[in-house]
Amino acid sequence: MTTEPKVRYYLGANSPNGFYSLYDQLLDPGEAEELLILKGGAGCGKSTLMRDVAARAEAQGIPVEYIGCSGDPDSLDAILLPDRRAAIVDGTAPHVVEPKLPGAVERYVNLGECYDHAGLKEIRGELEAAMKGYKGCYARAYRCLRAAAELTADRVALLQTPELEAKMARRAKGILSRECRKGPGGVGKVRQRFLSAVTHRGVLVEFGTVEAQCSRVYELSDTYGLGHLLLTHLLSGAVAAGWDVTACPSPMAPDRLEHLILPQLSLAFITTGPGMPWPGRPYRRLRLDAMADRELLRRSKGRLSFSRKVSAALMDEAVSSLAQAKAMHDDLEALYNPYVDFDRVHATAEWAAGALLGTTEQGGAGESTRG
Repeated sequence: MTTEPKVRYYLGANSPNGFYSLYDQLLDPGEAEELLILKGGAGCGKSTLMRDVAARAEAQGIPVEYIGCSGDPDSLDAILLPDRRAAIVDGTAPHVVEPKLPGAVERYVNLGECYDHAGLKEIRGELEAAMKGYKGCYARAYRCLRAAAELTADRVALLQTPELEAKMARRAKGILSRECRKGPGGVGKVRQRFLSAVTHRGVLVEFGTVEAQCSRVYELSDTYGLGHLLLTHLLSGAVAAGWDVTACPSPMAPDRLEHLILPQLSLAFITTGPGMPWPGRPYRRLRLDAMADRELLRRSKGRLSFSRKVSAALMDEAVSSLAQAKAMHDDLEALYNPYVDFDRVHATAEWAAGALLGTTEQGGAGESTRG
């Protein structure tokens, strides 16, 4: 049985400048109805609760958008129920979420109350030992990412000529006239999500998210990081025509676009590179490298090759450091897990499902953990 692709993004990135947050983009504050902010430390059941609620929503045919964790892609940082204008989010550091209308929209859920406090006090020394060196692994990873990003910026600066910018603008104009004619009215909305993440397993791209929403995919084959030039024109044109766009920046350069998704048009523009091709057959493939100045590419062949090799080595070192941090976090969760009352976590999930889906009385089992 084939599993249908799910809509899954990231709102936090391991970036060259440290952890980069887009958590203010989770829900439009003006439209939000319910936001549950989870509090609690390692292994206390935050992902378990969100998966429970998501499963209940999907069983009712309610769409769910999953927000993965860039530190551990197998864990969840949030779930969004767009049709209900509701969400649950892990509100612990580094992705701290502060309420804007506490009580009216946002509510705290304290899963720390599911810990066996007395039992954990007995293993305090083991917990402290497991946490040593964790932050240092992330600091080293960020240094490596920063160096790799500098080399990428150097390649872009070398190849981004006025002639190339003009070519990109003309190509974008042609695509917009063909694909993004006048929309339903007004100006479209833009929301930001990361479609890719630098993780302990390497760079991951959630291609399944695109397949779940779009039947037409433009693959932008891009070796040197030139896609942002084309995507900025496409974004402004699509929004001006009245279409909503999910704009996906690069985790390695959050101020630069990497992908665009237009669900209303079942259309996406996805940047791919060496070793990370689009997994299927794209609707159209654009070779952005071919738009760069050929003579400039020829003269700079050695410089570009060296730069890419060094960048790749630095990325490998960053991933290695992230893997060390992940192993330490796994050890910490293994210490905590026996001291977590998961029956209480599941009962709290039942209450949360009632609060967001209207399936149970809201004054039930979750009351004692609500803030």
